[in-house]
Amino acid sequence: MAHKSSAVADEPIDVLFALHPKFNLLDFAGPLEVLTTALHEANDPASRAFEVTIASGESTVLSDQGVTIQSQITWKEAHERLSEFDVLIVVGGNVNDAILKAKAEPMPLITAYSEIQKADPTRERTLLSICTGSIFLAELGILSGLSATTHPDYMTQFENLCSHSAVRDLTERTDVIENARYVVNNLRFDIGDEDENPYVRRKSDAGRRPSNARKGSMSFKGATRRESIARRAAMRLGGLRVITSGGVTAGLDAALYLVSVMVSEESANEVARVMQWTWTKGVVVDGLDV
Repeated sequence: MAHKSSAVADEPIDVLFALHPKFNLLDFAGPLEVLTTALHEANDPASRAFEVTIASGESTVLSDQGVTIQSQITWKEAHERLSEFDVLIVVGGNVNDAILKAKAEPMPLITAYSEIQKADPTRERTLLSICTGSIFLAELGILSGLSATTHPDYMTQFENLCSHSAVRDLTERTDVIENARYVVNNLRFDIGDEDENPYVRRKSDAGRRPSNARKGSMSFKGATRRESIARRAAMRLGGLRVITSGGVTAGLDAALYLVSVMVSEESANEVARVMQWTWTKGVVVDGLDV
């Protein structure tokens, strides 16, 4: 595969879904529908913006809802090919102590992906967790110094895991945000003047954040400035974009956000229209990147 620093129009955006046993089906199917519907060119069905690969431990993996999904590559193959992927998506469901204590897959895959970004910050990569998939990230310490959310019913466990990881690893704590559809860290693109832009939630902002309806960002194609690779390298996790979503259907909103920044806002809106879904935007933290 040719080396690329960004996923832009006319290049396939390679996505890897990591499916563990008894994963939540909608955590997978919702974002999958969004990404496979997205087009680079609205009138060209051949211009699919994303190419999806499914990884699991076996040739098939059973969801918590009893539906079996056929995987395309094993965990071993996923590790071997991990540097090829622009996006790694970790779903929720069955995030239990057995997996967490054994640090079973997909946890080693998540760690390896973050290490690849730190070693090679010249390339843009995104780690997206859906629903309780963020608990994997919390246990691994991936969310240290970042902002994040999860399913409301698991918020206490999530906060405890984030705090435990910070103490264990002697790192910064996680800013846990409640009632957010999704939370974005290490945004890649310039989205306007910091003093005037309504879309950026800075950690210095006092009190509760504004309405979700004011959140969002512009796409790579719409950005007027390009990031500094040196600045990206100095960011946490080598500038790895980390997105955590709230419960289940919030994964659709997070996936639409991903389309908006990696393809275009127009493409994301068209996907939402086709799916008859009202896109509720989330929170972008410290979004300016110049």
